[in-house]
Amino acid sequence: MPDSIADLVEAPESGDASTSLYQRILNDIRDRIVSGEWEPGYRIPFEHELTEEYGCSRMTVNKALSQLAKAGLIERRRRSGSFVRRPQSQAAVLEIHDIRIEVEALGLPYRYELISQLKRRAGAADRDRLGAGVSGQLLALKCRHYAGARPFCTEDRLINLAAVPEAADEEFLETAPGPWLIGQVPWSAAEHVIRAAAADAEIASDLGLAAGAPCLVIERRTWSAERPVTHVRFTYPANAHAVVARFTPSDS
Repeated sequence: MPDSIADLVEAPESGDASTSLYQRILNDIRDRIVSGEWEPGYRIPFEHELTEEYGCSRMTVNKALSQLAKAGLIERRRRSGSFVRRPQSQAAVLEIHDIRIEVEALGLPYRYELISQLKRRAGAADRDRLGAGVSGQLLALKCRHYAGARPFCTEDRLINLAAVPEAADEEFLETAPGPWLIGQVPWSAAEHVIRAAAADAEIASDLGLAAGAPCLVIERRTWSAERPVTHVRFTYPANAHAVVARFTPSDS
């Protein structure tokens, strides 16, 4: 199934009548949205209206609308219908996911382990990671996430206790820091840095890899009202992970 607006355009039609109708509905609605004929907030005809218009089953219409919603062109609201979404700025965006969801999406059991936890005063290296304005106490955490019996990734996180003082009293034995933070403080901005790295001795041991094995490193920094909240570094075995970013059309 297509996951982007470009895929909606390029998806081939087959000789099957229902597939051709599905693609026709997709293309018609997409063209009206992209051309501006249907502006943000416009209510798309109800499923039964589209069923009558195209002379097809409601299942075909539902499939087309679901794919348009997945591509970010429309928003489906329970009992209200489907509406054209307001365009967002064109950028490669990595969403902030719960690692538990990533693992369970693979059909594997998830397990989380806290390796170390230390409260200390921020040093120069910490300020490089969190932000120059951080000078007080922080919480340094190292964790490991599992997919089944194998390590999925390691997590090296700093939390600015001036922004989230409650973290100082949290044990993080049952709940990973990421979902806990999302429930405690709203973030207003996030930055991702993605790079390749060779596993050093510590990472190799934590992930069950050979020293020097290729790894994918994702670093994320978040802010709340311009105050640094956390910096986290996730390290994954490179042969088992990929980064996917979705693009949405800009207002211009």
